[in-house]
Amino acid sequence: MNEWSQLQNGSDIRGVAVDGVAGQPVTLHDSVVRAIGCAFAQWLAQRLEKPARQLQISVGHDSRISAEKIKGSIFQGLTHAGASIYDCGLASTPAMFMSTIFTQHSYDGAMMLTASHLPFNRNGIKFFTRHGGLEKRDITKILKMAETISDGVAPTSVTVTPVQLMDDYAAHLVNIIRLESGSQTPLKDLKIIVDAGNGAGGFFVDKVLQPLGANTTGSQFLEPDGMFPNHAPNPEDPKAIAAIVTAVRENAADFGIIFDTDVDRAGAVDKNGTPINRNRFIALMATIVLEKHPGSVVVTDSVTSTGLKWWIEEHLRGKHHRFQRGYRNVINEAIRLNSSGKESYLALETSGHGALKENYFLDDGAYQIAKILIKIAQLKMADQGTIDELIAGLPEPVEAKEIRLKIKVADFSAYADQVLADFATFAAQTPGWSLTADNYEGVHVTCDATAGNGWALLRKSLHDPQLPLNIESEQIGGVDQISAQIKSFLSTYVGIELPDE
Repeated sequence: MNEWSQLQNGSDIRGVAVDGVAGQPVTLHDSVVRAIGCAFAQWLAQRLEKPARQLQISVGHDSRISAEKIKGSIFQGLTHAGASIYDCGLASTPAMFMSTIFTQHSYDGAMMLTASHLPFNRNGIKFFTRHGGLEKRDITKILKMAETISDGVAPTSVTVTPVQLMDDYAAHLVNIIRLESGSQTPLKDLKIIVDAGNGAGGFFVDKVLQPLGANTTGSQFLEPDGMFPNHAPNPEDPKAIAAIVTAVRENAADFGIIFDTDVDRAGAVDKNGTPINRNRFIALMATIVLEKHPGSVVVTDSVTSTGLKWWIEEHLRGKHHRFQRGYRNVINEAIRLNSSGKESYLALETSGHGALKENYFLDDGAYQIAKILIKIAQLKMADQGTIDELIAGLPEPVEAKEIRLKIKVADFSAYADQVLADFATFAAQTPGWSLTADNYEGVHVTCDATAGNGWALLRKSLHDPQLPLNIESEQIGGVDQISAQIKSFLSTYVGIELPDE
């Protein structure tokens, strides 16, 4: 694997942008980024069958400290290709996609500079056309093109047109909430606060919530700061969730919102200070969507709980399709189901990535929150309670745990495949265990009341030399009982590093 291919992270590009972390040398050099910018323009020209000099391409970024430097190199690469450049400045990833859709912008392509919730020294690039985000195969082709042309893309002066994209994107959300709630100020008399984690989500306070009438006192970490001094901007991170929980309680807020760095993921906290993320976030979104589209399929990733399956299928009378990890996998599966005649209006990953059919199947944290705010407003106006009551009956596991097992051999992918094949055989022969039906990733095992009363999923990591292991149980001590069996199985594999616990 050469240095160019190592920059690929599924359907994105990611790398080290600045020094500052021992053992992590810079990989997103100026020359590399210039070549990627030029290659994207050339790829897009081929895709659209038009000269690169006729292309209009927008570029935005999150709050990372390397944003301006990376953006400057991207501009040089696009200029070398001959494209016209539109600088969106600080932006969210969903807004950058919408820059190809909005009639007042309607660019041929868009580039978003972000590495999501990763540490300050990282950065990356996401790419869009008006048909959606690029696929893994597209990124592979762009990187190969960039490698071929890298020596010929020299620094050059640039001309760019600045645009206020986030004003248009925020107005778009406000209009949707007003239209569906039937009010100009549907959030009046509600205290709703935001934790933006010093990423790009601070706009949501003054450009969305306040125009809708909300009291946003207590919102925190709204100022962009690429060192992320308060907590990781990640709706899954325990410290981040603890921060918004504390803010909701201390400010007696009716609802709390937390975004990741580039606002394509979101989580929430109800008025009681209870987090609404992972399975609870999916349950809430499924409740909202299935009310409008009864009986349709909800696609999730592979680590969702047994209680969530019951909620979707028995309580909401929808269909739960537990698929694979990876937000592009989940979204593409929902798109595939629709194309095959099976209606699916919602695709969500427990990480907070989620997409709705009505919104171009774009993973957009702010749009999901907008849908929740609409429901909050509707409940308030009809005097039908609060949002937490909608998912009060969601069954929660008694115990749940995730363990990431490191693989210590060079050819970790092939090694993982062999371990999983052996584990499937082991699981089928273990008393009280059975292989779970309709499984699409790794080895999913159902454990009866004598064997831990829960389930386990052992799978390959999407990108790292790891075997993630998720375990859930409906009884105290069940996780330990299940994990002990799995640890015993794995103990014979010298290439697997077992945890000390």
